Amino acid sequence: MDATKKSKFRRICVFCGSSSGKKRIFSDTALELGKELVDRRISLIYGGGSVGLMGIVSKTVYDGGCHVLGVIPKALMPNEICGKTFGEVKVVLDMHQRKAEMARQAEAFIALPGGYGTLEELLEMTTWVQLGIHNKPVGLLNVDGYYNPLLALFDKGVEEGFINPMARRIVVAAPTPRELMRKLEEFVPSQYDTRVPTWDRTPTTIYRR
Repeated sequence: MDATKKSKFRRICVFCGSSSGKKRIFSDTALELGKELVDRRISLIYGGGSVGLMGIVSKTVYDGGCHVLGVIPKALMPNEICGKTFGEVKVVLDMHQRKAEMARQAEAFIALPGGYGTLEELLEMTTWVQLGIHNKPVGLLNVDGYYNPLLALFDKGVEEGFINPMARRIVVAAPTPRELMRKLEEFVPSQYDTRVPTWDRTPTTIYRR
């Protein structure tokens, strides 16, 4: 894709670790992803930390002149913010608010390598597509085969009848930021299950017997 071509996305949420991992390729790819977002003039939504892969992506996007919004629970600030932060930081009460705000702001999601938190965010956004809560693209940046076991687990879930074969298509994966962005740009949401519920935002009624 020509770097001067405007993306259909204005804001992308990136899930990634507060650690940089043991291999340099993880940091290099985080830097590459940040540059790819800048080339496409896409704003970054992320977890608000200034350390690990989070810090690399946010600094790269900010230095490239694009807007950066970090969303972080107050309790995590001592652990995930060290030194200078980049862009706007929104402090929330808890992890639930963090994910809800990132999901509300973003038009697509990308997961870099990370730990439990990254996996949980990735799988929740994937589940929300399955449940019909949103239809935004979900991308997995499979750096150096890091997510091969997870992708194999998804396939195993289909094989054993726990994951709908159409739902398996929700997550798109690629080894490089450019290839993943191309797939996300080309992604067309599909109603693989017409039985998805309608999500009513009105207060819940409590039924008592």
